[in-house]
Amino acid sequence: MKVQYQNFWVRPWQASDRQAAAEVIGSVLAEYGLVWEPTGADRDVLAVEEYYQARGGEFWVIERGEKLVGTGAYYPIARGQKAAEIRKMYLLPEARGLGLGQFLLQHLEATIATQNFAEIWIETASLLTEAVRLYEGSGYQPASGVETARCDRVYVKFLKSVT
Repeated sequence: MKVQYQNFWVRPWQASDRQAAAEVIGSVLAEYGLVWEPTGADRDVLAVEEYYQARGGEFWVIERGEKLVGTGAYYPIARGQKAAEIRKMYLLPEARGLGLGQFLLQHLEATIATQNFAEIWIETASLLTEAVRLYEGSGYQPASGVETARCDRVYVKFLKSVT
């Protein structure tokens, strides 16, 4: 399902997006002095079918015109109770400062909630100051148990009770 925000479109990932999505994420990481890890923390971007689609998650890309300018994803995780993790939320500089990050986060949260998850987890790095502000301003609480080497922060948000 495609969703529009201003002149951006959020849509499901397709196999033809693999290289462009990897380039967006690698570019944003490099901008903040972080390293693209194709055999580590970023292997899921190169194997979306295995890490997201086969596990009941979703991976989305954000386009403006014909250009891919961002990504966002989630999948179920074993941490917590009925939990999902938001992953790979990256926007190129040209897509920042327009409210798109907030829109994407809210769209991810709403989608996760419809899947009856009770918790949403996010790992990030302190260097990603805009992301930290977004998560903290959106009701995410600091937690412990960082699992990704380049990350030094983990957050959790509790959704409605699942019965």
